[in-house]
Amino acid sequence: MAGEGAPRPLDELRVIELTSERCALAGKLLADMGADVIVVEPPSGSPMRDYEPFAADESDPEGALWWWHYNTSKRSVVIDLDTDEGAHDFQRLVGTADVVFEAEPLGRLGALGLDWNQLGGLAAETSDTAGDAGRNERLVWVSITHNGRERPDPPATDLTVLAEGGPVWSCGYDDHSIAPVRGGGNQGLQMACHYAVATLMAALMWREDSGRGQLIDVSMLGAANATCEFATYFWLNQQVDVQRQTGRHALPQLSEPTQVRCADGRWLNTGVPPRRGPEFAALAGWVAELGLTDECPYTELLALGEDYEQIDVLHLAADPLGAEVFGAGRDTINFLAERLGAHELFVGLQSLGLACGIVYSPEEMLADEHVVARGFPVEIDHDGTAVTYPGAPYQFSATPWHATRAPRLGEHQGLLTD
Repeated sequence: MAGEGAPRPLDELRVIELTSERCALAGKLLADMGADVIVVEPPSGSPMRDYEPFAADESDPEGALWWWHYNTSKRSVVIDLDTDEGAHDFQRLVGTADVVFEAEPLGRLGALGLDWNQLGGLAAETSDTAGDAGRNERLVWVSITHNGRERPDPPATDLTVLAEGGPVWSCGYDDHSIAPVRGGGNQGLQMACHYAVATLMAALMWREDSGRGQLIDVSMLGAANATCEFATYFWLNQQVDVQRQTGRHALPQLSEPTQVRCADGRWLNTGVPPRRGPEFAALAGWVAELGLTDECPYTELLALGEDYEQIDVLHLAADPLGAEVFGAGRDTINFLAERLGAHELFVGLQSLGLACGIVYSPEEMLADEHVVARGFPVEIDHDGTAVTYPGAPYQFSATPWHATRAPRLGEHQGLLTD
């Protein structure tokens, strides 16, 4: 991975981020790509500094792993927005910025004279209005709220956003006496942040021609609903509900289980078995290579599968033979699972072009040969101590990704007097 001095994709971009768990990932994504992201914290520090778990001493706000992860590569200043001096400092920072990220309760910034309407760009026809010299007309202001800026903004958490937005309905087990399951990893927050970053990139491109910024209004609820795969679309088009299923797509009808326990006791999700002729041929070939053709009771059906251009898995009821052939593909994978360890089966199926996933713990995933080869686990220097972090899922050939440790509280306070 390139060093800190290498050019990065967003080196010329300055971002002011009002600290909030709702927009922290958006700022991190930009900061790790080179943007100068200045996170504004209140005098007491960001609430994220108090979130468990901690690296060591739980009384040390600089050791919160949540803070470490979501605030890499940023700089920190402390500003009390409720004071005249703090408001002035914030206005000065915004005047130097390309972007503002904020997820403040609706009305708070406006009451302080610090919202988009007071600091952001003007329409072309009013851009020379007297008294508006303090506005930054090139500013792109990204606001993340529960329901959008024109709707009520009730209290919300990651869990309530996922539940109200729809994804929780699709997550859980075949046994519907068990409650739905919330996806981990702060997905309700991260969905909104990904939409925020994508729309910001579009706004910056528009600014190149227009010379003007704009307001981007991100709804956490809308982001979650647009990211719940088939559920919303099945309802809008057919007025039917999808059914949550263990480790696989939520669909109106139940599909076959995909989890299989392998010969070494490890679990693997078999994903989607062969559907096209070449896939059936490849699977049959691997069975033969392993010397298991005579033992495998599905070889004749696999041979029939080689004649299919593609089996339509959503309409198997109308094609009994296709259903039998499709089932033989999954049964063959289960047959192999009884004889192979999970990693060998995982690598073998992936080599055939068949999607599957071994069930890894986090530390096992970071040690996987493919993940290591991609350079995904990265070491970030914490004042002489190397700490392993998850890296970026993308690589730039000319402007490499690079991350540095999260800032200490007010570590870059000198920015306010520069």
